[in-house]
Amino acid sequence: MSRIIVESSSTAQWQNLVLEAEAECDLQLNEDMESYLVFLLMRFLQKPEFTSKIMAMDYLHSFVANGQDQQEKLRDVGDHCLLFSGLFPKIAERRQVKISYYVGMGKTAYYHLGDTCKTQLHDFYHQLAECFVHLMDILHVIRGISQNTQILTPLEALELWGDTQSEQALKSLQFATAANPFIDQSGSKH
Repeated sequence: MSRIIVESSSTAQWQNLVLEAEAECDLQLNEDMESYLVFLLMRFLQKPEFTSKIMAMDYLHSFVANGQDQQEKLRDVGDHCLLFSGLFPKIAERRQVKISYYVGMGKTAYYHLGDTCKTQLHDFYHQLAECFVHLMDILHVIRGISQNTQILTPLEALELWGDTQSEQALKSLQFATAANPFIDQSGSKH
């Protein structure tokens, strides 16, 4: 189904797309998380060169930085990892890592950023880390809307679900295979 979104601003268009994806995921982000996601999309999708970043190096560089510079580097690592895992999961495949690699690094960057903030942003960045998988799921739906297809292969979906308990990965796996996977008490995926 094709959609034409007619809004007065690009911000409103992104917000409507995020709201539509939230509904598809059966998630309700709070206003802060929703706004952050909208502005993240607006900020980075105008800069396609961000996909060439090497997150591990940027993350390591954040540890030798100080103050505001460190906070900016950590925020960028978290943001890039969120975009990689949510909108560009094939980057992980090309770099021969699992999507959950970006999930783990992004969550850790946001947590560390929250720990470095002495202001009210401390709680915000910790909440961002906690919501990381939900935000990734919303980005998966946005990517699926734009491609009108599943963005994860069944194997990628199984790995991502097993590593992060992503609801969208589970839905993708169930759509592709009609399977209902589970994790047994030993932690093995079936």
